[in-house]
Amino acid sequence: KLLKDIISKKHIMKNIIFLLLLVANTLLAQSIDDDFYSANDFYKNEKFDKAIELYHQIESKGTISVELYYNLGNSYYKINKVGPAIYYFEKALKLDPTYEDAQNNLIFAKRLALDNIQEIPKNIFQKINANYLQQLSYNQWAIVSVVFSFLACILFLLFYFANSPTIKRVYFGSSITSFLLLIISFSITYNQFLFFKNNKEAIVFAETSTVKNAPTFNSEEVFILHEGTKVIVLDALDNWKKIKLADGKQGWIIAKEIKEI
Repeated sequence: KLLKDIISKKHIMKNIIFLLLLVANTLLAQSIDDDFYSANDFYKNEKFDKAIELYHQIESKGTISVELYYNLGNSYYKINKVGPAIYYFEKALKLDPTYEDAQNNLIFAKRLALDNIQEIPKNIFQKINANYLQQLSYNQWAIVSVVFSFLACILFLLFYFANSPTIKRVYFGSSITSFLLLIISFSITYNQFLFFKNNKEAIVFAETSTVKNAPTFNSEEVFILHEGTKVIVLDALDNWKKIKLADGKQGWIIAKEIKEI
């Protein structure tokens, strides 16, 4: 009986803890929603600094969304903060590459940036990758691969248990097609993962930043960048980061003058 009482009390305590956590999460979600609506009201009333402060409070709680980053980008754009505006529009597009409002506003924000860097012409495969394949993240491509794997297995089972030769041929052909699509989607998933892993993008936040040919202050200056320019981070050493521009130029920049997307 004593053992049953102990087990019963533990069960009750677990239920109480679960309910407390549920209530706490509900209250936190409600608080975040209230902050988001309040920040939106500040934005509508052109109190952009207060809106930005509230949006950042939401971000600090670990609650991120396309809408949050998009609104932050708009708020910074309104007060002519080019670097943060471009940064948060890019962050929004990282979560949803098809978000048209962020795409359009990013174009306007980039017009405020001083650097006009000409991108190296892409070959046909790079164009396909940029215009089509990158419209889905590698996680989304992974989901596509899983769907094709299930479809291939189901079609093969239907082929195995089918009695009619005609239906067997249909199921067999469909299962082979699904298996080939699985291989293709898995290859795309892996390539997209490598691409995002090896292409860490960042935005210049400093108004003016000097890029050196080595990670030292007394090294030779190779070019100057301004706020809002997008770069690719290739390497890091101490307080320096090696970057690459869209036109192929490379150099070392002070780490705190850029912010990775």
